[in-house]
Amino acid sequence: MRYVYTFANSFTLVLIITFASLYIASFDFMLHYHISPLIIGVVLGILASSLYRNSQHSCEKGVTFSAKKLLRLGIILYGFRVSLDGVMSVGLSGTLISISVVVGILVLGTLIGTKVFKLDKELALLVSGGSAICGAAAVLALESSIKSQPYKGIIAVGSVVVFGLLSMFLYPLVYAVSELGLNEIQWGVYVGATLHEVANVVGAGSGISPEVEKIAVIIKMIRVLLLIPVLLVIPLLFASTQSGAKRNLHIPWFAFGFLGVVLINSVFELPEWLISSGEIASTFLLVMAMSALGLQIDFKKFLDSGGKAFGLAFVLALILMFGGYGLVYLCI
Repeated sequence: MRYVYTFANSFTLVLIITFASLYIASFDFMLHYHISPLIIGVVLGILASSLYRNSQHSCEKGVTFSAKKLLRLGIILYGFRVSLDGVMSVGLSGTLISISVVVGILVLGTLIGTKVFKLDKELALLVSGGSAICGAAAVLALESSIKSQPYKGIIAVGSVVVFGLLSMFLYPLVYAVSELGLNEIQWGVYVGATLHEVANVVGAGSGISPEVEKIAVIIKMIRVLLLIPVLLVIPLLFASTQSGAKRNLHIPWFAFGFLGVVLINSVFELPEWLISSGEIASTFLLVMAMSALGLQIDFKKFLDSGGKAFGLAFVLALILMFGGYGLVYLCI
């Protein structure tokens, strides 16, 4: 009976933050600048973290459930946003650029993070994964896959979000000054291959032209789809510690669920209401997970590692911006 009571307390707290996040995200200002409710959820969670700390003994069960179990279900339902038809429409060059960006940023980010910024491997990977694939959603999925501590996910989300938003505003400004020798198709690939969040891609693409937005979203979906192999490979790399001692191998089964939903969404002509319901449910569950992660933030650990993580995210944003431009200019 006590378990039910403590679970209800904490679950209610997460629900309150989630509904507040979705409400704030519906404001005209937030919609205009494509501010994701996931970001609002983690910010509100952090603001309420002291309340959670003071009553953690009676609020832990539901928060942990939201941060872990509901997160995985949210990632599975995220598959309703991806269709293989759209992926096939951009051709081989767009697909190869997307793969190059994801693999390159993951490898470079992990190396730079651990060797230059002296971050631990998990945090370097989370920042790199968020930059390489799909922002906060990728960080959440990777955090669940490698079983890292919650504060690392919060740091990674914060660093990725900042530079994703800055890039979203920067790209249309650059386009207004100079097209940089790129046509609309190239600009679409460039935006989709280098911006962090899906919302960033929509925001930047729509600020340039409808054609750029359309192509950019398709390219971005290829990067999202690459989350599946990344989630399957990364746990294998973390199966042994740096000292060589074995640790438990966590196979992210929810990655197969995500793949299954993508395939169903691609093969069958699903009714629009079902796709919309899946997308809404995914957003709601991911906001719950982000809110729960925000509640679990450890400010001391955040301050100790946050600056270095932001430094890594800044370097990766520059690599995406300039390296991605070079790839598009030469290959499209």
